[in-house]
Amino acid sequence: MPTVSPTSTTQAPPVAPALVERVRRFLEACEVDRNLSQLTIRQYDHYLNHLLTWLEREQPDVRDLPQVTTEVVRQYKLGLARHVNEHTGRPLSRATQTYFLVALRSLLRYWALQGLEVLAPDRVELGKAPSRSLKFLDGDQLRRLLDAPDINDLRGLRDRALMETFFSTGLRLSELARLDRDHINLRTREFGVIGKGRKPRIVFLSDAAANWLGRYLDARPDRWKPLFIRMKGKPDMAPGGPGMRMSTRSIERLVGKYVRLAGLGVKATPHTLRHSFATDLLSNGADLRAVQEMLGHANLNTTQIYTHVTNPQLRAAHRKFHSGNRE
Repeated sequence: MPTVSPTSTTQAPPVAPALVERVRRFLEACEVDRNLSQLTIRQYDHYLNHLLTWLEREQPDVRDLPQVTTEVVRQYKLGLARHVNEHTGRPLSRATQTYFLVALRSLLRYWALQGLEVLAPDRVELGKAPSRSLKFLDGDQLRRLLDAPDINDLRGLRDRALMETFFSTGLRLSELARLDRDHINLRTREFGVIGKGRKPRIVFLSDAAANWLGRYLDARPDRWKPLFIRMKGKPDMAPGGPGMRMSTRSIERLVGKYVRLAGLGVKATPHTLRHSFATDLLSNGADLRAVQEMLGHANLNTTQIYTHVTNPQLRAAHRKFHSGNRE
């Protein structure tokens, strides 16, 4: 069977108009009815256009969504699993394969709710994702990382405030990058963010984070709107200076720089600080559901990945009963 490539440039016959229309109306519903972010909609568009191209090339008899059967889905999954990236020589990761299948399930679910007789979304099995180790920093590593910036200039104050905010709030990278100055309330030390699925939540600033944010903002001579601003390049003279906002990639590089300077000996990212935030709270006795709310997890099961490293009973049991702890 020919391999399937999400980035294939092979010329394919025209895609069935009925299928194109199904995808178009689904994407419109994502924007209007489900209020999904533009990034999520673009991702759905990418994955589903790949599906349409694959159907036209490999299953030309499928002209509308009700003709997508379990066997068609099986062949699609097989193609994804067998695909080898022509640049890296590596197969698609299981996570990447899952993204394509999640998009198909969402498409089927939407049309099932519209009354169309389509394959039940749950019949599209995603497969078991490989287990991932949970990476977080301990207290000493966090202290070394947060102390790494040189706070004698504005750049260092910005970097310290940025990492303190990460650790204090558990924000996702994209959420932190979108922050504006007027989002932050240093008096109440809490503010609202809009997370995945446009879900609002409240996050909180620690004493340390509020202190460093205050020092950073006091040192800024500008009136630019973004909270964390870039220090290089031509200044943005537009009102509010939207072009001064740090990109997510710049923030990733910033954290990586201080991980190296601090000599942590591990590869830590902004998401590692999010893990460290959750682990710190749970290790000190916070309620799991409270942490779920602060992280913006829709499902408690997602938050429970932290419990195996923060459960004091498990630690106590290991200390008491493991033979290696006995003198």
